[in-house]
Amino acid sequence: MAGSVGTEVEQDRPLSAGYVPDSDTRVRRLIQAGQLAAANALFDEILAGGNPPTDIDQAVRAGVLVNRAVLAWRLGRLPLALELAAEGWTDLGSGRQEGVASAFTLGLLGYLLEGIGNRRAALETLRISVQLARNGGDKAILAHCLQRLGGILNFRAIEAPADEGRAAFEEARAVLAEGLGLHAEPAVYRALLGAYARSLAGLGELSAATEAARQVLKLGTTAEDRWAIAVGEWVLAEVGRARGELTQARTMAARAVTNADRINDTSLILRFSQDLAEICAALDDPVGEAAALRRTVSAARTAADTLREGLGQAMEQRRLAAAAQRLAMAAQEAAARDPLTGLVNRLGLERTAPELIGTAQRNGGTVWLVLVDIDWFKGVNDDAGHAAGDAALREIAQLLRNECRSDDLVARWAGDEFVVLLGARTGDAGPAVAERIRAAVAEHSWALVLGGARPPTVSIGVAAGPGSFDELFAAADVVLYQAKRQGRNRVAVFRQLDELGELAKD
Repeated sequence: MAGSVGTEVEQDRPLSAGYVPDSDTRVRRLIQAGQLAAANALFDEILAGGNPPTDIDQAVRAGVLVNRAVLAWRLGRLPLALELAAEGWTDLGSGRQEGVASAFTLGLLGYLLEGIGNRRAALETLRISVQLARNGGDKAILAHCLQRLGGILNFRAIEAPADEGRAAFEEARAVLAEGLGLHAEPAVYRALLGAYARSLAGLGELSAATEAARQVLKLGTTAEDRWAIAVGEWVLAEVGRARGELTQARTMAARAVTNADRINDTSLILRFSQDLAEICAALDDPVGEAAALRRTVSAARTAADTLREGLGQAMEQRRLAAAAQRLAMAAQEAAARDPLTGLVNRLGLERTAPELIGTAQRNGGTVWLVLVDIDWFKGVNDDAGHAAGDAALREIAQLLRNECRSDDLVARWAGDEFVVLLGARTGDAGPAVAERIRAAVAEHSWALVLGGARPPTVSIGVAAGPGSFDELFAAADVVLYQAKRQGRNRVAVFRQLDELGELAKD
């Protein structure tokens, strides 16, 4: 890999050849350079020419539309991004998903789905794109798909527990190393190298990570690619943090946030500002930490409220519905999601749970249901007000997401009660996840949300077994109230559904 890390591939075969017009590629380059006004102007000119004709290959047309959806999203034009993505997804879904054109389009879709918060679908979509690209034999398209997959695996690794995180970093490194060995166009090469540097840093290979990150900075500066520059700075910040060089790490992390902001990449802003806040906290820099946290909250609000609720749900609605059924389908999907927290609601959970349970049981895994209830939540509303109570519910919903995997189902059941349904797992995954959730809520900093009001805790009931959703829920509910009676802020577990009658007597 030394040769791949050292020099950029000189071949400039357009990655988008046959799939994306050159004018669209110029818009992307302007965005990456932070020239958003110029990018918007050129994009308007492109849109004035209309969408691709419907009589061309559906996968190619879908690639153009989804690429434009990504551009619109990066430019903050969310309604337009929605329309383009929905039309492109419909085109792709109406034909056979095979060949490099489909691979290219699915790679873009995976990136877009990750950005709007549909993480489960994003990872699955990207894995499919890589497989199609391998089957198609186009190295440039394969490099593009590998870069998307490797980058998302890095993000999964950062958020996962240590053992799972290392495995994800190792997979990301392998994926990205494969991409670096291909004939990637320069922009994709820079992205591959930046993501590869981050996986190296995550695996503790700090010298190699530093070398790769500096090369990314050099290449990004030459190409006026602020995305690459931001990623290179981020990697150097993480290397500095790992080495205990916190002042330098803070400087690089702050630069990374600034560059991510200039190119309007919400996902990067959120990740980088969280890391900057942690570095400032380690330096005992409360002013810097508070500023970074404010930036994190702002980015999270944009991602969660605007993107997840607006773009994510509507895209899913439009994809699943035929053109004549779209409005009716949209209403059904909206009814299955909680508008306050962005989680699936009770209706959505009851629709989805049987399939998840059935899949887990067929795969031989243990099905775990985790029932979470906020302790003394009425007191939160009484002391801090209902607006603060709503904010606390949103915070807890995010904490639940943080402690769960992308294939877990997280739902707001009712009021101050949440349900987490774990996919097929081995061992004592349910109690372990429940304890992480309990600790995350108990240790969370609530001052910004609740002021001086009593911070919330949660009591949790955990159930496992081969039964139905209703049986698992009833069992978890019984032990949840055991946890309440035993003093709250604790986890109670049972393992066999045939014990339910005995538990109910206790």
